[in-house]
Amino acid sequence: LTGIANDGPSDAAVVKPRLDSPKGVIVSCGINFKFGFIDPYWMAASCIDEALRQIIAVGGSLKEAALLDNFCWGNPDKPDRLGSLVRSALGCYRIAKDFGTPFISGKDSLYNEYSLGGKSKAIPGTLLISAIAVMDDTDKTISMDVKKKGNLIYVIGDTYPELGGSHYFDTLGFLGNSLPRVNPRKAKVLMDRLSGVVNKGLIRSAHDCSEGGLGVALAEMAFSGGLGMEIFLREAPYKTKDEGRRTRDDARNDFILFSESNSRFVVEVDKAKQKDFERAMKGISFGLIGCVSAGDDFKVYGLDGNPCVSADINYLKEAWQRPLRW
Repeated sequence: LTGIANDGPSDAAVVKPRLDSPKGVIVSCGINFKFGFIDPYWMAASCIDEALRQIIAVGGSLKEAALLDNFCWGNPDKPDRLGSLVRSALGCYRIAKDFGTPFISGKDSLYNEYSLGGKSKAIPGTLLISAIAVMDDTDKTISMDVKKKGNLIYVIGDTYPELGGSHYFDTLGFLGNSLPRVNPRKAKVLMDRLSGVVNKGLIRSAHDCSEGGLGVALAEMAFSGGLGMEIFLREAPYKTKDEGRRTRDDARNDFILFSESNSRFVVEVDKAKQKDFERAMKGISFGLIGCVSAGDDFKVYGLDGNPCVSADINYLKEAWQRPLRW
């Protein structure tokens, strides 16, 4: 699902089992074991949210979506291992129920332990959530690479200061404790609305925000499409967890760029369809944060209006591809 002659990460796979039918099957997944170091319940919630929003990001819907789980854990005969496993399973049950997406299968791989210095060590409790959904018309599939200079870039969904377990904190040697949470009822309304907007042909490209947050999602869209971007962070919907409203007092450029809050998307909209798009998304939190630009410059302007990121998309693309070259 990458753009023609452009390399980039896809959100999900769309498969046509029968070429004589417009229908297809979407397969996606969600995983982040670092969240489990803080709270396995919210790790499970985030994995489900990620798998489902990737279905939406390629043009699908939750109408006929289902889930599968894959637990990789240590020895469940030990209280600490069993406790985290139970809490993760509880998260699966409650969040899937609220989304209305049943678990239809799954598997587990337990007793993943090894000996080090005479002591038994367990792998990090890891949950992989896979999602599968029926797509009525595969011709309406969209990809994540930006398509055209001048098109508008929107963020759908709220960003919170939720950097616990984030890739950004990991690069700095921190774990944190304020990990991303999920409001499944609010998230489902957002995903259903966005699915309808995609179905109307109002979106050129879409990408979910996951590992690396908004900053990484935007960079991936830019270098995949071979186009630059100009982004303004002050226009991104940002809320504190305590007050539930936008604030400048605790807002930071890096928090907005790299928080891994759930239920968020970046979408590209043709200028000619701006009013139709905004009308269709009324009542949903979104922000017009910038536009696609010609050339190779990826620029982000901070809350004070000054540039906080300026990079060449070819450099960003190389940073993404280099670890895959072996």
